Amino acid sequence: MAKIGFVSLGCPKALVDSEQILSRLKALGYETSPSYQEAELVIVNTCGFINEAVEESLEAIGEALRENGRVIVTGCLGARPEKIRENHPEVLEVTGPGEVERVLEAVQRVLPAPRDPFLDLIPPQVKLTPRHYAYLKLSEGCDHRCSFCIIPKLRGPLRSRDAADVLAEAARLVATGTKELLLIAQDLSAYGVDLGHRASFWGDRLVRAELKDLLAHMAELGAWIRLHYVYPYPHVKDLLPLMAEGKVLPYLDVPLQHASERILRRMRRPGGYQSHLKTLKAWREVVPELAVRSTFIVGFPGETEEDFRILLDFLEEAELDRVGVFAYSPVEGAEANRLEGHVPEEVKEERKARLLEVQARVSLRKNRRFVGKTLEVLVDDLLEPGLAVGRTYRDSPGIDGVVYVETDGTVRVGDRIPVRITQAEVYDLRGVQV
Repeated sequence: MAKIGFVSLGCPKALVDSEQILSRLKALGYETSPSYQEAELVIVNTCGFINEAVEESLEAIGEALRENGRVIVTGCLGARPEKIRENHPEVLEVTGPGEVERVLEAVQRVLPAPRDPFLDLIPPQVKLTPRHYAYLKLSEGCDHRCSFCIIPKLRGPLRSRDAADVLAEAARLVATGTKELLLIAQDLSAYGVDLGHRASFWGDRLVRAELKDLLAHMAELGAWIRLHYVYPYPHVKDLLPLMAEGKVLPYLDVPLQHASERILRRMRRPGGYQSHLKTLKAWREVVPELAVRSTFIVGFPGETEEDFRILLDFLEEAELDRVGVFAYSPVEGAEANRLEGHVPEEVKEERKARLLEVQARVSLRKNRRFVGKTLEVLVDDLLEPGLAVGRTYRDSPGIDGVVYVETDGTVRVGDRIPVRITQAEVYDLRGVQV
């Protein structure tokens, strides 16, 4: 069989694209190779969101060319083929994000399919995550026009999947051992808007392409359901009863980006200090145990020390469970590049360090509230006999937060077990299986 090497960079949405490409290649009869030397061709799925990601992608392409020589490039940076060709003119083909068919055509042109796919059973979908959890993409693209972001230029406008297609994939994943479904999109809360929330048949049921209706049906599968990348629309509150009823994990990943109204207007983002707090208060009134993760940008053009202090004060009062922070990085093609008042790099890094220090203190304060309580933990790995590591509802895989669990030795990866929390740390808890 012909062997393909694969390098996947970027966010979970790109990871799902990689899974789709590999699944289709496997159905055509190709095998994957763990090394450049054994591969007859290498595909690099790139990220192009910020400058650091662009540089990482270009370096990965260069490495694949040096080590193998035959390279096809796809993904977000592929939407800017001139950038790739300028640095690596010898690549065989460049395709954009989500262009699975073009990738397959390029592969078959360079390395013809080894057998007729119609004569073979199509294999299961390739997964690049561990067996017990999977990313499930609801839509592609985005209709927002945040001044710091070029995702709409890279991935296009919002394009949602029909609810029946999403539920069929979710059911197949659960049937093959998936215990946690991580729902992703560039803007999950906009799911179905472009479809007019039309209904489609899943079995004998009509299910609308609307997040609440989709989740209500998906919950019947019995897996954990976690929501990622939720824009803070007012209608997010409609999802909270599902969390209160235990049908969806009480977890929201909401990129708020800042707390200063002035900076948020420059970002073309909604809200501010008081409106963010009001929203969080309303959500927690319905689901007191709600875990909220967010990301923020420091050093955005025009950010003053006063703006930054507003953000720090907000973090102290908001008591978010987990926080990611980025020092603002100019992105080629973003409107924010033209704004006045760019912040020096050393100031950005100093503010980032101060924010992380504040949030570490907040996270520790929140973690201490769970000591003595029993939480359900999804086991991600077995470190040694009698010691497992996993996550509670408060944490997503690969982001932050883990629980080290003393067990009786019978626990397996993917088990969901009750754990009594015995110790709090900033980004991990320790516990004993009960």
